Amino acid sequence: MEFRTADGHSIQKHAQNIPFWTVGLVALVIYGLYTVLQIGRRDKRMPPGPPTLPLLGNLHQIPITGMYKKFQDWGEEFGGIYSLKFASSNVIVLYDRKAVHELVDKKGLLYAERPHSYINDLVTHGDSLVFQDHHERQKAKRKITTHNFSPKILDERVAPVQDAEVTVLLNDLVRDPGNFYNHMKRLTCSIACILVFGQRALTYEDFWGHCVYDALDKFGEALEPGANPPVDEFPVLKYLPEFISPWKTRAKYAGKVMDDIWSEARRRVDERRQRGDIRTTLGSLADKLLDEHSEKGSPLSKQPLGKQELDHFFGLLVEGGAETTSSTMLTLILCLAMNPQVQAKAQEELDAVCGTERMPQWSDFSKLPYINCIIKEGMRWRPAAPVGIPHRVAEDDFYEGMLIPKNSTIFIPTWALHHAERYGYDDPYSFKPERYTNHTKLANDYAGGADYNNRDNGRRMCPGIHLAERTQWRIAAKLLWAFEILPGLDAETGKPVKLDPDHYNEGLLHGPAPFKCVFKPRSQAHVDVISQELASARKFLAPYE
Repeated sequence: MEFRTADGHSIQKHAQNIPFWTVGLVALVIYGLYTVLQIGRRDKRMPPGPPTLPLLGNLHQIPITGMYKKFQDWGEEFGGIYSLKFASSNVIVLYDRKAVHELVDKKGLLYAERPHSYINDLVTHGDSLVFQDHHERQKAKRKITTHNFSPKILDERVAPVQDAEVTVLLNDLVRDPGNFYNHMKRLTCSIACILVFGQRALTYEDFWGHCVYDALDKFGEALEPGANPPVDEFPVLKYLPEFISPWKTRAKYAGKVMDDIWSEARRRVDERRQRGDIRTTLGSLADKLLDEHSEKGSPLSKQPLGKQELDHFFGLLVEGGAETTSSTMLTLILCLAMNPQVQAKAQEELDAVCGTERMPQWSDFSKLPYINCIIKEGMRWRPAAPVGIPHRVAEDDFYEGMLIPKNSTIFIPTWALHHAERYGYDDPYSFKPERYTNHTKLANDYAGGADYNNRDNGRRMCPGIHLAERTQWRIAAKLLWAFEILPGLDAETGKPVKLDPDHYNEGLLHGPAPFKCVFKPRSQAHVDVISQELASARKFLAPYE
């Protein structure tokens, strides 16, 4: 049978006259369109998740702020483990303790990689310990960190530094309580800079008192949600010229700021060392590694280590030791100011152990279990990294019959897991330290345990966990011993302000935006003890100035 057009021409004849290359081009275009429309589609073997759109996947559903809450909403809707599509990229969210244990705990090496980020590499040049893949150089850095921040070294060498600096903090709060926000930042930055660079900060305005916050401020701006196009999902965007890509300029500027700050820190250390002031015996990690470098070559690998990477390594240790602890402690101050009953219970415990004659010491840890509960609850209530630090799976894997494709980004949504009623967190938005009455040990003692349902605050295996917990306990115990922490007063009405538990700065890390707070000394006897210990604290810290 032959079909004809209206003018009598044969369709078959027309078809025979169509060039082969035209047919091939049409087929290629159809195939190309089909392939493009597959971008953003979820493999049916993957865990379930919200519906996707062609090309975008779930990118259009990502909020500019509050991603940690969205992770929980999706977790409740789609079950413990679910997937998202960011264009062609796969994201797996482990909103399930068992899944975290079976995958990240038991298959640690498979899940030890980090997702690649073009923006992050622009800022850090790809040499950040936190965002590096699990290769030899990263393992060497982690080994150095783990050794030098071990409980034994911290308790023998670092404890006096922490105690002395917290005493200075207490005096700062007696002298100038309205500036508590910067006092806390100075404290944590100074402790970290002493450990890493052998240098302390007398005030927040000192270079050593604010350097880390200047560095992370620009880093946070460069990585802020919504600040960048989805360049990792659509790699062609990286080839856009910079004059129409302000996000590139911002990332490069953030990298320059970080370079300048940690290069200046290194310059000051080198200058001090050239004067013969070498602080290896004072516990300075930079002095120790630089001594090893001059004697044996690079302390981190068999390959020559560039100065910039070493400077960034030092800087990253300060970042990890300062910013997360200050954010956590400012959150704790906010919670305490809003919950006077918690303070009263803690102070009753402190008074029974210490009275007004002395400050609490680390040796009192087992006698002051409620202090430990308060710290754990603060970290649960608003963790500094509420969506966690993402991982990347190195090969295809399966969990309960569901595919986890190679190179998927893996999120352990810290805040969401710690606000899930399914895991026993009743009234999860309230600050209730009593939740942890049965968790009398430090978080590290639970983090790696086989009983994943008995962990206090999840799987926190950061090398700095021992330093952070010891610093936080000292700060919390001594603050509660010395002061009543109250909401600040409104300048016009003179009445206590209403503190906002949701007024947070969201960036690389989350911390409460500045708020008004009053530190009222509990008695003159408490102030006298602070004054008496201040002189010896300053004398001890003097060699680090």
